[in-house]
Amino acid sequence: MTRVRTLLAGLAALLLLVPAAASAAEWKAYSPEALTEAQSAGKPILVDVFAGWCPTCRAQNPILVELTKEPKYKDLVVLKADFDKDKDALKALRVQSQSTLIVFKGSEELDRSVGSTDPVAIEGLLDLTL
Repeated sequence: MTRVRTLLAGLAALLLLVPAAASAAEWKAYSPEALTEAQSAGKPILVDVFAGWCPTCRAQNPILVELTKEPKYKDLVVLKADFDKDKDALKALRVQSQSTLIVFKGSEELDRSVGSTDPVAIEGLLDLTL
């Protein structure tokens, strides 16, 4: 039973990343190195802090997938951070909760949102990076 749960949890985490592959934005797994690389390149960045068990995160994901398909976000780098696995790395970003969305332009943090599932508000957050 434990192996089945582990397999299902792994598949759920993979499914959160797979739909992103069709988007115009570049989606990557979060790491401090990936963030530094995108910041050094002066890229617009979204750090999406999710947890597979979080209903708010599951509601945010399809909104983000759809929005990042838009051509205006073609240069956006989306770094998907696992709240449960990346806790130590996320401390540097002062992340205290899953469903946190943080936008950067290069090394400057522009804004953050926690728990928003409003497509208009999320689009407004992403537009700050343009």
